[in-house]
Amino acid sequence: MSAANLNILLELWAASLVEVGANPIFSSYKEMYRTIDKTEVGDVKWQSFTVKYAGDVETDPMPWMHDEYDIWFQDPHEVVQNMLANPEFAKEMDYRPFREYDTKSSTRRWQDFMSGDWAWRQADPDCLGSVFVPIILGSDKTTVSVAMGQNDYYPLYLSIGNIRNNVCRAHRNGVVLIGFLAMPNTTREHANKDNFRRFWRQLFHSSLGRILKTFKPGMVKPEVVLFGDDHYRRVVYGLGPYIADYEEQALVTTLARCLAYRNNLDDDNALHRCRDHAEMLIAEFALNALWNEYGIVGELVPFTNDFLRADIYELITPDLLHQIIKGAFKDHLVEWELLAFFLTDSDASSIAVVAPFPGLRRFPQGRHFKQWTGDDSKALMKVYLPAIEGHVPQEIVRTFRAFLEFCYLVRRNVLTEKDLDDLDEILARFYRYREVFKTTGIVANFSLPRQHAMKHYKQLIQLFGVPNGLCSSITESKHVKAVKKPYRRTNKYHALGQMLLINQRLDKLAMARVDFESRGMLEGTCLSTVLDQLGEDILLNTSSLVIYQVSASHNATHMRPTEANHWLSDEDKDELEDTLASASIDESRGDYEDVNGPRVEAHVCLARSQQRNRAATIVALADELHIPNLSELVRAFLVGQLYPDDNHDPADIPHLECPGYEGKISIYNSASSTFYAPSDLSGVGGMHREYIRAAPTWRQEGPRYDCTFVITDPELEGMRGMDVARMLCFFSFKAGGVFYPCAIVRWFNRLGDAPDELTRMWMVRPSFTPNHQRNLAVIHIDTIFRAAHLIPIYGREFMP
Repeated sequence: MSAANLNILLELWAASLVEVGANPIFSSYKEMYRTIDKTEVGDVKWQSFTVKYAGDVETDPMPWMHDEYDIWFQDPHEVVQNMLANPEFAKEMDYRPFREYDTKSSTRRWQDFMSGDWAWRQADPDCLGSVFVPIILGSDKTTVSVAMGQNDYYPLYLSIGNIRNNVCRAHRNGVVLIGFLAMPNTTREHANKDNFRRFWRQLFHSSLGRILKTFKPGMVKPEVVLFGDDHYRRVVYGLGPYIADYEEQALVTTLARCLAYRNNLDDDNALHRCRDHAEMLIAEFALNALWNEYGIVGELVPFTNDFLRADIYELITPDLLHQIIKGAFKDHLVEWELLAFFLTDSDASSIAVVAPFPGLRRFPQGRHFKQWTGDDSKALMKVYLPAIEGHVPQEIVRTFRAFLEFCYLVRRNVLTEKDLDDLDEILARFYRYREVFKTTGIVANFSLPRQHAMKHYKQLIQLFGVPNGLCSSITESKHVKAVKKPYRRTNKYHALGQMLLINQRLDKLAMARVDFESRGMLEGTCLSTVLDQLGEDILLNTSSLVIYQVSASHNATHMRPTEANHWLSDEDKDELEDTLASASIDESRGDYEDVNGPRVEAHVCLARSQQRNRAATIVALADELHIPNLSELVRAFLVGQLYPDDNHDPADIPHLECPGYEGKISIYNSASSTFYAPSDLSGVGGMHREYIRAAPTWRQEGPRYDCTFVITDPELEGMRGMDVARMLCFFSFKAGGVFYPCAIVRWFNRLGDAPDELTRMWMVRPSFTPNHQRNLAVIHIDTIFRAAHLIPIYGREFMP
């Protein structure tokens, strides 16, 4: 909020207090800012140092040799101490490395960072009893404004390996901005000079070494630190993995993870690099030979050389976003397919017409767009396989299928030994089927670093846990909050100083909120607190809210509601702030969100507000939806609710025992499903919410009737225990003192008992009764699990 708007808000606040003769806490935005600046909780000052080229200067020196470069940073040691002392992380932190095994099969599982072998190996006998705190770093250049000139920044982020993945992915303060690195500029003529590139690399590594030096004492001798559970513990620090995209990885290490030659990256026998091997090569070979034969910059001193037990060559993490999603998928496979089979806009139209779905970005221009973001590539992955099936050879489809299986497997929140074995089999299939691109002449070989990186994922998972906790998407998403939004708040003149102040204030406010919550100062609302103090017994005129849990012991017509009111929120969400131009449009904004709080059972609830202008009785609703037998469907639903163990046809039960329902009903245009989905956008507890629509008009356009998975057999796993149905209407009524939240659905039938052999996707088609009428039913919303996305089977003909 701008300063002017803050003043307006404070004036309105002051005006509301005039009648009682009181004053607001702050008289102006300046006073509010001064109060924040004086706050000590979470206060870590920004510092800076200057770096200048100190090498040999040529007769005609280049401009960058005389320039000075400022590096701004917060003391990472203090930042980590604040993270360890954060009460919000107390229950989401691992205090020691561990190995986790399934109690039934005795097979190993990998999840958070401390479950990996790397943390296990860091145990130091001299530091027995101390908490090992791995320092995880990440950096990535970002552009904040193109229209007003190329404004680039180079943020440096920090996290710790003790915090679990769900906290980092929930975009809480588990990842913190700690610095802005320098980006030397020079003319295009000098940009590719060897001495400038060497200076850039060494500037990067020297800056990191200087920023991180305060950790050195705590790497040798344990120190006592306060944790968020109010206990003091001894801790010992160690440099952990570095999160970076491929270009950044090359800057951090100057070479690849293994010894595979660059023209033969498919070599399965290549050994892994290590610090001892690199130092031996540097001692034995000339600089030119080091670079030409091994890709090593001999003059470079990595920042890890200054720290105990740090080997930069084993600390590079897997990068799902740039290596797999944007790299191997979008830049390689999709482009190869276009070149190989000359697919045109007719094929792209199959992608453009995909139905909306919560969290799915749509492509009104098909694939033909210059600016591609990570979200665009993820959305394309969801719809690409059915779009190309029937238009390209089966080997192409199988290549994409194997690749997508690999991608979705490594994105899971928990991986087992069996999953890693499956990973080997999937990767072998991918390598086998991708040969079609070589036989058609599209590529000469597959010595591509991004695809080669897939070979290392199994080992990296064993070392560091599942990849989604160390993906560059975490740091990229942090760009928005830490760099781009603060930049927009500045006056654009010497913006960095203003951005530092904005981030410092935001950090203080975040830590103050956590501190207030831990002291019980934010419980309830302002109104409830005043009423408690006044001792007035006032009955607030609010409606009772009901939440419904998915029960594993009932089928689609035999569910029971559970009273609760904790997880409801407003149906309509504010539109997110516009970002850079994108190939896709997120028409589902407001259809999904992360949910804060602990993990709970999956549940579905109706929208908060009912539709006053729609039918108020079953008969009227039957006319509105053109369902003449709706009364019989409601009676069949009630029979299932009242006689859950009776398998007789509802028509055989006398009307006196179950007379149906003729009273008032309430109609809703949506319902929300909240469930555990830690690999999606989710809160700290891994909970995710999406909204399911059944509206006759949607956003002043046509109707929208979403599809869902309905649990019909809880004893079976996956699709075999569920059916797909289209939601035609959400409504509720009260009969016999029992509240029934319901949905009118149209069923789909599965085609076969297994997924399609080629695409491995389930196929369904609309279901009909024996007399060729739509197969409809009324179900309890407890049986709804989550939304289902149906993509047409396009066949061999292109869309017009």
